[in-house]
Amino acid sequence: MQARWKPSVTVAAIIERDGRFLLVEEQTAEGLRLNNPAGHLDPGESPAQGCAREALEETAQAFTPTALVGIYLSRFQRASTGEDVTYLRFAFCGELGAREPGRVLDTGIVRTLWMTPEEIRASVARHRSPLLLRCMEDYLAGVRLPLSAITTDPSVVDPLPIS
Repeated sequence: MQARWKPSVTVAAIIERDGRFLLVEEQTAEGLRLNNPAGHLDPGESPAQGCAREALEETAQAFTPTALVGIYLSRFQRASTGEDVTYLRFAFCGELGAREPGRVLDTGIVRTLWMTPEEIRASVARHRSPLLLRCMEDYLAGVRLPLSAITTDPSVVDPLPIS
């Protein structure tokens, strides 16, 4: 029997202010890359909760998702190992809150930076994934879905026993 395919579920914050987008510069297996504040969904959290957590961990600023920009599927092979990786990304836009004084950025995050759409488009070779550009373009096109488009069953937090 063939092993079941399981993409990695990730969440990303699309944060725009005054025509610039908040990105992170992070150390990856492929070198220093640009990305949206993003990461893996953790057990027991909804996609919106995971996005708020990841944004805080990677930017040291509170983030409150207000809309779903999109759900994206991407695949790549790591140049360093040949590993075949598939991501299922939930991207949210929302409200950026205050910086948390003294908070250290997540492991691997070198810094945060604000970039214009033109700067992001011109730096494609440094993007961690093609989803960085796609999510920004969808956001700029006005794509917004209500948070109610995603349902997180209560069993995610309190698993039902198997009988």
